[in-house]
Amino acid sequence: MSAAIATRRVVVVGAGVTGLLTAVECALAGHRVTVLDRGPVPNPESSSFDQHRVIRNFSPNDPAETRRRAAAHHRWLELEALLGTRILRRVGVVTAWPREELPAVAAAAAEAGVAVERVAPERLPHLEFPADSAGLWEAGAGVLLAERVLHAAARWLHRHPAVTLRPYTPVTGVETDSAKVELAGGETLGGDLVLVAAGPWARDLVEHPVVLHRQTVMYLRPPDNAARWWDNAPAAGGLGPDGRGWVVPPGEGTLLKISSDAVCRTVATTADCEDESQLPWSELLAQTAPVTHLHRYTVEAVTACHYASDAETGGAQLARVGPAVWSRPACGGSGFSQAPLVAGVIVEALKEGPV
Repeated sequence: MSAAIATRRVVVVGAGVTGLLTAVECALAGHRVTVLDRGPVPNPESSSFDQHRVIRNFSPNDPAETRRRAAAHHRWLELEALLGTRILRRVGVVTAWPREELPAVAAAAAEAGVAVERVAPERLPHLEFPADSAGLWEAGAGVLLAERVLHAAARWLHRHPAVTLRPYTPVTGVETDSAKVELAGGETLGGDLVLVAAGPWARDLVEHPVVLHRQTVMYLRPPDNAARWWDNAPAAGGLGPDGRGWVVPPGEGTLLKISSDAVCRTVATTADCEDESQLPWSELLAQTAPVTHLHRYTVEAVTACHYASDAETGGAQLARVGPAVWSRPACGGSGFSQAPLVAGVIVEALKEGPV
């Protein structure tokens, strides 16, 4: 088969992490790619635009998911070399577990081939562990520098001759039967494959039932007497009095971020976010805080973000919604860390040939 026949036209709607990495992988595979976004590229309003996100391999009781995470992690290391930018802080990830469950969970990790270490809460004094719990430290995991990833991918794409970036180009509709994308100015773009990766707004363009969630997060600056400890601290989850909190440590220009499932709620739309007061949600987050002595920390920002989950599975879902149209709603941290896998599926789909 000649190179000309093998080359496909790919249209990516959305310049978040899934859209940008898919464009990178498609360009590497020899295809022509157009990336559309209603804002700049990358777009600070995308659901994946953040300072950092957690990446880990082990998924308890799910060997298949553990294998998928390991594959994504491996690709992130390759992307770090390709993009020429440090994008992964290898600080490890700690998850808190009831003490009686820890031996079984550690054994499952060993069986899955994931190196873990049991850690007593006393070794991590600035993390708030639930009562009668201890930690499991996955040393090979860490933190993706999310904003850095997006900018590095956008720069790489801007330099590639087979890629066209079209910022400030709102999409008004997608014809799933014909793989045509309708733009706000009346223009129509066609492709051999279309990926709709427009975050929470994807459901306005294609039939892909999702549930929209809003999450409040706090960005903190540690007190001076704890700053050095935090420089090498791991990411951590299962924390706080209720075991629902997460911590993403500061480093390389990022702040300490805390979040909790306790302040995650289902919403109908993103439209009212600016009018919603974050005060009650930040107060609830403070009550369930995953760090000790929260009052000593300086609150730099309190923000609300959105993510979408598949209405049936409750998780991230890549769906084929037309013969050559795919949809990937944004799904929090897991959606970010597994973006390379989505890109790989799209590249494989392009091998099927024109529809």
